[in-house]
Amino acid sequence: MSDIALVENIGEYEGKTVTVQGWVADKTDKGKLQFLRVRDGTGVIQATLFQKTAPVEAFELAKRIPQESSVRVTGEVRKEPRAPGGFELSVTDMQAVQLARDEYPITPKEHGIEFLMHNRHLWLRSSRQHAILRIRATIIKAIRDYLDNNGFMLLDTPILTPAAVEGTTTLFQTDFYGEPAFLTQSGQLYNEANAMAFGKVYCFGPTFRAEKSKTRRHLSEFWMVEPEWAFGTLDDYMRVAEGMVSYIAQTVLELRKTELQVLERDTSLLEKVAAPFPRISYDDAVKIIREKGDPNFKWGDDFGAPDETLISEQFDRPVFVHHYPTEMKAFYMAPDPDRPEVCLSADLLAPEGYGEIIGGGQRSADLEYLEAQLVKHNLPREPYEWYLDLRKYGSVPHCGFGLGIERTVAWICKLDHVRETIPFARMMDKMYP
Repeated sequence: MSDIALVENIGEYEGKTVTVQGWVADKTDKGKLQFLRVRDGTGVIQATLFQKTAPVEAFELAKRIPQESSVRVTGEVRKEPRAPGGFELSVTDMQAVQLARDEYPITPKEHGIEFLMHNRHLWLRSSRQHAILRIRATIIKAIRDYLDNNGFMLLDTPILTPAAVEGTTTLFQTDFYGEPAFLTQSGQLYNEANAMAFGKVYCFGPTFRAEKSKTRRHLSEFWMVEPEWAFGTLDDYMRVAEGMVSYIAQTVLELRKTELQVLERDTSLLEKVAAPFPRISYDDAVKIIREKGDPNFKWGDDFGAPDETLISEQFDRPVFVHHYPTEMKAFYMAPDPDRPEVCLSADLLAPEGYGEIIGGGQRSADLEYLEAQLVKHNLPREPYEWYLDLRKYGSVPHCGFGLGIERTVAWICKLDHVRETIPFARMMDKMYP
């Protein structure tokens, strides 16, 4: 019996007979010569059948087999520069596991995005989506490796919460045994408690924002990694964040060359993503916008997508914008002690028009300040009592940030929309399939 081989490792089997298990992605009928492109989830290999040498049953199956039928294909691995991946399988046997029952709806012709999203469960099989989602997996592993290797401990935080983190207008509410509960917007508040117990921690999971935004940057359900650590400052946050983002970019460049080629990504731009990143204040960012974009931009306004793009265009790598107006940021952000109208916050803007991929900063360690902030933001005290306790028992300066996976994937892959960065996107008007 021949070995079961994965396409991504097929070069290790040159000259040997192996079996590949997968699906028929495409085929070409040349009469006495049949070419099948067989996809196994790790890659695509060309399977070649000559009428003179292939078993009759296998050759006839190859001629009539429908696209996306599942198969087991056995043959000798041969080097073939013209084939995808540089190798082909000279078939000696082929078995159908299941013949596709209907004509496959996604054909080589152009399809509209609505059609493709409606058939997302099948669109995932395409080479482009394979490339994107394999890069996504590499990005997630790089993040985990970087944090694990730098002393951070993974601690999970709850999905169901009693209170808001990023403002009450973007909460998804649900029922929790008769009590109102909300899908988490962020694990940050619980992560602060984790940090007071373990020092350097991070959580990694889905977050939810009921934002009525139909932009290429927004999803209603997205994944976020959130490091948090005790005795950390704004500068510490920026140092760790730039180190992690640099590591992500360089890891993808090293491990996902083939996928980046499939996406036709200009890798020279990613090669420049190396720490340290430039840092500018919100004040300086406003000057850039006024000089190069909107001369009437008001200090204190938040940046829109065009503003972020304009700022990032001035640099060849991601850029930190720090010390935002206190009124713009969440209630827990620490004000600058020398200038309380701005806070110890920073956003990391990705280049090439992809905007904010990280937000974070130093959290307030002052109990009285946070109590006043709850009143100012009209937030009920009871759901936050446990959070205030963190400032009663050994409060220390601490910092943290959140990196959105989907926006990062969109930037690394240079995608037009975040809907392709996750297997099944959840958007304002999209919950099927």
